[in-house]
Amino acid sequence: MTTSEGAGGRVVLTGAGGFVGQHLLRKLLADGKIGENGAPITSLVLVDIALKDIPDDPRVRTVVGNLTEAATLKSAIEGGVDVLFHLASIPGGLAERNYELSRAVNVDSVFALLEAVRDKDAKPRVVFTSTIAVYGAPMPDHVDDLTPLEPTLTYGVHKLIMEGVVSDFTRKGWIDGRTVRLPGIVARPRVASGLMSAFLSDIFTVLRDGEKFVCPVSNQGTEWFLSVPACVECLIHAAAIGPETLPAWRSWNLPAQRLSIGAIVDGIAEVVGNQVYDLISYDPNPVLERQFCAKPPFTTAIADRLGFKHDGTPANLVRNALAAADQG
Repeated sequence: MTTSEGAGGRVVLTGAGGFVGQHLLRKLLADGKIGENGAPITSLVLVDIALKDIPDDPRVRTVVGNLTEAATLKSAIEGGVDVLFHLASIPGGLAERNYELSRAVNVDSVFALLEAVRDKDAKPRVVFTSTIAVYGAPMPDHVDDLTPLEPTLTYGVHKLIMEGVVSDFTRKGWIDGRTVRLPGIVARPRVASGLMSAFLSDIFTVLRDGEKFVCPVSNQGTEWFLSVPACVECLIHAAAIGPETLPAWRSWNLPAQRLSIGAIVDGIAEVVGNQVYDLISYDPNPVLERQFCAKPPFTTAIADRLGFKHDGTPANLVRNALAAADQG
């Protein structure tokens, strides 16, 4: 694992009230720095349209508002930025239904934020979260870091646009960008999220809680799974890596386990008991399965070389996912 001195100091986290954001902020505060050789985190600015249950910590400052508004953007970066984690976005289902909102949040506000933090002298590190939706659906028979990007959802198109901007700003020396494409991150709490793929998280908690679950895809449907604790470790690692080791095009896929729904159910059974087999039934939606649960084999050569890790085994994935869901 290669890291460099200096990652840390003044940290800004957008989307801090979201599922991944909440876990990331707790980990950053607990670690106190980014990576083994990072500088101490002196300030952590949390930005979102709503924030709750914020830790009482003198390093924390909150900015409640929409980054599409100039006042929110100005407040978010006041005092300077050494590391920016940009997680805020309009998710896939909502983005597909509301192009204007997706354009404003997933493109325009990100562009404005990057313009605001760009600094040739300081060159802030920017960790931007993209998505495997940039590959579109159906995917080819095998996916790697060089697979052509052909998104079939507005969400994927808008994320791809900003992948290019992050790389271009890095090429110009304005930022030190790192874009990681998130696979299926589990397990989100059972709340309305606007995510068309919410069933991929719900299956964990519903079956664990002893409730019946009608799965909207077949048991042969496959997804690339990563727990949110493993995802958080990857995001922090992305910020800590020295720029000299990174590719010129600053986007790559995070490692994950390619598992069928049947394998996930087996993993849940291994952790919580065989009663889950009596609780699950299937009512496949071909459109949903084609878009979200037909992932081919894949390799993540760049992430592997850079030291990123997934959960290791299906059972570990389940344990980590359920622990994350209980934390909220």
